[in-house]
Amino acid sequence: MKSRIPFLPIVAIILAALVSLPVASVVVNVFQPDKEGVWAHLAETVLGEYVFNSLMLAAGAGLAAALLGTGSAWIVAMYRFPGRRVLEWALLLPLAMPTYVIAYAYTDFFQYAGPVQSGLREMFGWQRGDYWFPEVRSLEGAIVIFGLVFYPYVYVLARTAFLERSGVLMEAARGLGYSQRAAFFRVALPLARPAVAGGVALVIMESLAEFGAVSYFGVPTFTTGIYRAWYAFGDPVAASQLAASLLGVVALALILEKASRGRARFDDAGGRPSARPQLRGARAALAWCACMLPLTAGFLLPGGLLLSMALSEGDSQFGAKYLSLAGNSLMLAGIASVLAVVVALLLAYAGRAQPGRLMAGVKRLASLGYAVPGTVIAVGALIPLTALDHALIDWVEDVWGTSIGLVITGTSVALVFAYLARFLAVALNAVESSLARICPSLDEAARSLGASRAGLLARVHVPLLSGGIVSGLLLVFVDVMKELPATIVLRPFNFETLATQVYILAADERLAEAATPSLIIVAVGLIPVMLLSRTMRRG
Repeated sequence: MKSRIPFLPIVAIILAALVSLPVASVVVNVFQPDKEGVWAHLAETVLGEYVFNSLMLAAGAGLAAALLGTGSAWIVAMYRFPGRRVLEWALLLPLAMPTYVIAYAYTDFFQYAGPVQSGLREMFGWQRGDYWFPEVRSLEGAIVIFGLVFYPYVYVLARTAFLERSGVLMEAARGLGYSQRAAFFRVALPLARPAVAGGVALVIMESLAEFGAVSYFGVPTFTTGIYRAWYAFGDPVAASQLAASLLGVVALALILEKASRGRARFDDAGGRPSARPQLRGARAALAWCACMLPLTAGFLLPGGLLLSMALSEGDSQFGAKYLSLAGNSLMLAGIASVLAVVVALLLAYAGRAQPGRLMAGVKRLASLGYAVPGTVIAVGALIPLTALDHALIDWVEDVWGTSIGLVITGTSVALVFAYLARFLAVALNAVESSLARICPSLDEAARSLGASRAGLLARVHVPLLSGGIVSGLLLVFVDVMKELPATIVLRPFNFETLATQVYILAADERLAEAATPSLIIVAVGLIPVMLLSRTMRRG
C-alpha cells in the first residue's frame, strides 16, 4: 500500500521557503569576509548602543501597547457606556498613521519653538533655562510614540478574543464570588493570552524594524546602523551582519514567549457571551476617558496638527495626481493583503494538521521577515528576483527570439513579493491567535463524520476564523499603505504611492505639504477599519 504524501505540509514548506528568500539572501552575505573592516569597527564602537536602544525600545513599546490595547479592548468589549460604539472602531485609527509623520508632528508641537513651550513661556514669563521640559526626540519619546501608534495591534486581537470568550466561564467566576476586576485577571486575560501575546509580538517586531522615526529622533538602533552600513559605508556585508543580529534578537524573543506558555491550553469553551454591564455616571466617564486617552494621543492630536498644516499651507499640487497615487497604493495593499492572509491560513492550518517542531520552525521562518527593515528586505528580494528576471529574458530570447524586458523587477510583482515577505507575520499572528481558540474536539468530530482536510478547513475553520482573517486583512492592508523603504527601492520607474510622496516631501522638511498625502492615507484607512469593526461586532 502506497503511503500518502503529506501535501499540506509540503505546500507550507514551499511557501515559507519562498517568502524567506529575502532573509536568506541577507544571511548568505553574513559569511562573506569583512574586507573593509566595517563590522569590526561597528562592533568595537556602537554595537552595544544599538543592542541596548533596540531592546529598550522594543520592550517599552511592547509594554505600553499591551497596557493600552488590552485595557481599551476589555472596556469596549465588556461594558456599555455612552460613546462605546464609536470608540470600537475609532481606537483602530492610529493604524492608518505613518509613524515617522507622527514623529514629525509631535516634534513640531513640543519643540522649543512649538506652540506648547511657547505658550508656557508666554503664560509664566519663563526664559530658556528657567524650566524643564521632556525631550521628544529621545529614546523615551520614541517609546511613547511607538506605544501610541502600535497599540491597535494588541487592541484588535485582544478585543476579538474578549468578544469570543464564553460568557459561561465569566458568569461562573462571578458566581464563585469574583468581582468583575478579579474575573478579568483570573479568567478573561489568561484565556486571551494568545491574542495579546500575538499583538505584542507584532509591536516588538515593528519597533525593531522601524527606521523613519528613530532616525529623525537621533536614536541609534539596529535599523539606523543597517542603513548607515549599507549606504554611508557602502558595505552590504556589514549591513547583512547587523540585520542577522536583529533577526537573532527577534527569534530569541519569540522563542522565550513560546516557552513561557509551557503546556498551557487556551481553548474556547463555547457558549454565548454574557450581557455587558451598563456603566453610568462617574464610572462611565472614567471608561470613556480611559479609551479616549490613547485615541487622542495616537490619532486625534497628530491628525489635527496635520489637518491644520494642510489647510493653512497644504500642497499646491493636490488634485488628479493624488488620485493616481491613491490608486497605486490601494492596488498594492489589496493584492498583498489577500495573498498574505491566504498564505497565513495555509501555514497555520498546516501547523494544526501536522503539529510538531518542523511546522513550528516553518512558521517561525516565514515570520522573521517582519523584523527586517524594508530596505533590507527589498535588497534581499532584488538579488534572486533579478537573477530570475534575466533567466526568463534569456529563455524567451532563445525560444522566441524576442525580449520581454524585466517582467518581475520592472513591474509591481517584485514589490508585492517584498510586501508578502515583510508582512506575512502580521496575518499569521492574527490567524493563529483565532485558530488556537478552536477546540481540537471540533476537528475530531468533523473528521469522524468523513470530512476531508480541505472540507474541515472550508466548512468548519474558515467560518470560525472570520474575525482573525478580517483582522489580518486589515492589518496587512494598512501596513502596506504606510510601507516606505521597500516601496522606494523596488517601485517601477515613474511609479509613486502616497507613502513615497510623504517621504519625499518630509525629507525636504516640507511637512505642511507632506500633511496632504498623509491625510489621504488616513482617509483610505478608515474604510477597512470600519469594516473590521462591523465584522467583529457581528462575530
